[in-house]
Amino acid sequence: MVGVLEGFATIAVIVAVGWVLADRRVLDDSAQVNLSRLAFYVASPALLLTVMQRTPLDAVLSANLVTSLTTFVLVVAVYVVVARLRWPTRSLGSQLIGSLSAAYVNAGNLGIPIALYVLGDVAWVAPTLLMQLLLITPVYMALFDSDARGERATLGRSLGRMFRNPITLGAVAGLLIAVFGIHLPRFVAAPIDLLGAMAVPSMLVAFGISLRRGPRPATGRSAEHVWTIVALKTLLMPALAFGVGLALGLRGQALFAVVVTAALPTAQNIFTYAVRYRREVNLARDVIFVSTFASVPVILGIAALFHGLAGV
Repeated sequence: MVGVLEGFATIAVIVAVGWVLADRRVLDDSAQVNLSRLAFYVASPALLLTVMQRTPLDAVLSANLVTSLTTFVLVVAVYVVVARLRWPTRSLGSQLIGSLSAAYVNAGNLGIPIALYVLGDVAWVAPTLLMQLLLITPVYMALFDSDARGERATLGRSLGRMFRNPITLGAVAGLLIAVFGIHLPRFVAAPIDLLGAMAVPSMLVAFGISLRRGPRPATGRSAEHVWTIVALKTLLMPALAFGVGLALGLRGQALFAVVVTAALPTAQNIFTYAVRYRREVNLARDVIFVSTFASVPVILGIAALFHGLAGV
């Protein structure tokens, strides 16, 4: 349980730094945008390259990966149906941010410490990390690019933009390095590692600025939308992961891992995407904020349940 609390506490401290800097007027709205751009164009691609080249592929190509992907698709489908019924006038960009907020988990800066301390091995979160980086992110980036240009998302355009997007390029480059066993010389790897280390702090500080400079989270007309997405993320998603995992034959620690991973809150990089494409910035911010707090008792409850069943 200590690992869960440590992971959340680390995030809270860095977000608080951004909040204080904005409150003291050291940083303003332009700093939030610039930090998000830095994370999107430079730091995140470098981080993804570093993570992917170090991810053990033999540990991720498993039923865990299929469970994560199936769960993601199911949650997105539920969100799309609910959004069409409750908010039919929402644009494509709004629906993209909403569906990502409901199903894209914080498998990186929060999932890794929780996997280490709660699950006992970082490799347990690798399938979800791989699925999100190499399948979900490229597809969504292509759709975001098409929406930003007001163009219809055809297969040719989507593929072209997919491999011009810095986020996708970083993940694909890291995968190719891992597959072909390429060893980057130190003078190349060291700057990439250093740039990648800026990604998470940049996102979290920008997020903290938004909390101080923007409206109060989950209030006003968007409150229903925010709480609906939070319920899908923190309650429905782990429940679906449990059912899908059972159906695919997962048991014990493997099933525990996919359920805990599915219960992780919405990833901070969704806020970065929202800022980059100017789509539902406050919605992404609010869901991340609320789901981060809401996921703590859910994850603790899942851990207690599985430990209790193991002791029976």
